[in-house]
Amino acid sequence: MRTIAWVGGMFLLLLLVAAPAAAMTSDTLDIVIREDGRADIRFTYHLDWFEYFAVYLRLVDPATELKKALESEFKKPVTVISVGSTSVDLSVGSFASVSSSAGKTTARTPGLSFAEGERILKSYWFAPLIRIDLSPSVTTVRFPDGHVETFSDRIEIPPLVHSW
Repeated sequence: MRTIAWVGGMFLLLLLVAAPAAAMTSDTLDIVIREDGRADIRFTYHLDWFEYFAVYLRLVDPATELKKALESEFKKPVTVISVGSTSVDLSVGSFASVSSSAGKTTARTPGLSFAEGERILKSYWFAPLIRIDLSPSVTTVRFPDGHVETFSDRIEIPPLVHSW
């Protein structure tokens, strides 16, 4: 029995050493601002075999990690709506500050940085085995009047101000 466990452990070790580095990459971040300032957020990502294995064993939970990072960033509660193998849907109340004056509504969104999230993920024991890129390939911020701001491959999204 000990021999089987030893052989299995050695096989797993060889597999990890011989395998190419896995990568967690952010695909898209879509933020929809509602008229009351709430934001509906959809984050899509791609996990390689190692990350899928880590998620399957519950070593890491992308939804929980994203929720914690956003709550830390915005100092506001974040609600996880749904989680899939390649996406997380969240909601953040009062994400944008909304004001009205002279028949015009203005929304101000906070800046957003993924640098801290990358730092946190790089502190995990398995970090040397993976490449982490949390900067979404495409980030879109959609306002209630249909106006859209788009950013490509940015680790930080600046604060936005939009009026309609």
